[in-house]
Amino acid sequence: MAHLYVCSLTKVVDTVRASGARSLITILTAGASLARPSEIVPERHLRLAVSDIEADQEGHVLANCAHIQSLLDFAGAWDRREPLVIHCYAGVSRSPAAAFILACALAPQRAETELARELRRASPTATPNRRLVALADRLLSREGRMTAAIAEIGRGADCYEGAPFALELA
Repeated sequence: MAHLYVCSLTKVVDTVRASGARSLITILTAGASLARPSEIVPERHLRLAVSDIEADQEGHVLANCAHIQSLLDFAGAWDRREPLVIHCYAGVSRSPAAAFILACALAPQRAETELARELRRASPTATPNRRLVALADRLLSREGRMTAAIAEIGRGADCYEGAPFALELA
């Protein structure tokens, strides 16, 4: 059974080791550094330099369709034998959005609302970045269903850092 694990920057090494993951997606602001866990080879590590914003801001990188396509391409090449870990700085906005996007793309038979509700059950603090979801909604031709599903679950509970969680792709 394939699993997506989501965590914050401070929990990457522990989450990779505990889950047995061999693939990693890092979504951090441009210029942020990360020491890749030794379990992850460079070819199985995608780094996306994207700020956690929903509108243009000077000095920040606004997510665009190319970022989403890179995310989808990387996940499409994932063999699903071991889990995939996705992280951002706090594990609250960008990485939960990426996990939701990949769950929609990799399990197309599952309804967007079902996946969003599973995300909420797994993480009471997740507040998926709406821009990332909206871009993926268009790229995946979901006709607004992804965006509506995330709006339905609403904002997660306030926190400084989200607890690691997993989504199953059954």
